[in-house]
Amino acid sequence: MAYRKTPAELRRLEAAREHLIACATAVVAEVGWAQASVTAVADSAGIAAGSVYQHFPSKAALAVEVFRRAAGHEVAVLDEVLHGPGDPVERLAHGVEVFARRALENRGLAYALLAAPAEPAVGAERLDFRRRYRALFADVVREGITAGRLPPQKSEITAAALTGAVGEVLAYPLGTPDGTAPDDLITDLTATVLRCAGAAPATGNPRAPEGAPA
Repeated sequence: MAYRKTPAELRRLEAAREHLIACATAVVAEVGWAQASVTAVADSAGIAAGSVYQHFPSKAALAVEVFRRAAGHEVAVLDEVLHGPGDPVERLAHGVEVFARRALENRGLAYALLAAPAEPAVGAERLDFRRRYRALFADVVREGITAGRLPPQKSEITAAALTGAVGEVLAYPLGTPDGTAPDDLITDLTATVLRCAGAAPATGNPRAPEGAPA
């Protein structure tokens, strides 16, 4: 008769696995994918390197799980904002602001998720999550068109442009902090996204472009 783990043993294994994933996520945020070796993760978790393989068959499998967990959480946050109540253009602007601010508050992990060099398995996950972001942006753009708040356009193309723009604008300051004030960067990024979607200019006195009088 095959041995079956008791519920208590299963709970201990699950807790150990969750602890390992949390430690791996912290290591990736600190040193990136390339330097997040099995040994480094095991040291952070306080276990022997061989114990990592009790939970994951390879470093790549662990990396994929780290990416899925972290990226999945960011997609869920953006989804909640973009599909919330209220005007679709305001939700689009707020969603970009929330996404960018969260990234700039956790630069190491955000850079790992968006742009840092990674092994092919993580790269494949990154492409899949970009499709998820595009789908979210396409939804809110379609809502904006239906509500008359955005001009007629191909929502999927606009969503792809928005996804690329947000990632590209954030990649450099995340990977090489250059002293850019986060609030200024977020203001400029949000304005760019709204222009790309064709939203009417906001009223008030937004931050003047570089070289323009305030």
